Amino acid sequence: MSESVDKVTVADERVDGTAADVTTAEGQPGGDSALYGFSVKTIKGEQKSLKDYQGQVLLVVNTATECGFTPQYDGLEALYGKFHDQGFEILDFPCNQFAGQAPGTDEELGSFCKLRFGTTFTTFARIDVNGEHADPLYDWLKSQKSGVAGGRIKWNFTKFLIDRQGRVVKRYAPSTTPDAIEGDIAGLL
Repeated sequence: MSESVDKVTVADERVDGTAADVTTAEGQPGGDSALYGFSVKTIKGEQKSLKDYQGQVLLVVNTATECGFTPQYDGLEALYGKFHDQGFEILDFPCNQFAGQAPGTDEELGSFCKLRFGTTFTTFARIDVNGEHADPLYDWLKSQKSGVAGGRIKWNFTKFLIDRQGRVVKRYAPSTTPDAIEGDIAGLL
């Protein structure tokens, strides 16, 4: 048996034949992560289950088209091109909460990213990431990893890195460029 016990998942079966709680040898919750229970809205207004991304490494980013960090789209697309075939996805959520830097319709936002930066990863519908109307996905992400603003998102281009088991492993500040997190992504693939 290998010494890599931290990756082993241990499950038990109840007397009635249903699966008992699953945990990893590290004591982390196993099986379906809470992440996979969320659904998000596409730019076409359809619901998309995050369960569709199960088993992949994810980078979740709140973005804006008129932000000083908007050029990071180039770096995000470079990461996507480099790692997508290895099971890496970027989930792009435009957010207009910070100085109104993501104006326009959802379709306009998605089109802007594709035309100006050549993005091929998925851009979802615009959401709120803080406050009373924050998207439940972002409430969950913030509860998993807080940042310098505590449980709030400081600005656009805050990034969350999620492993193949659906666990948030790292949160990055808006100023952290995509190339600076390349090693962290590679380490999870």
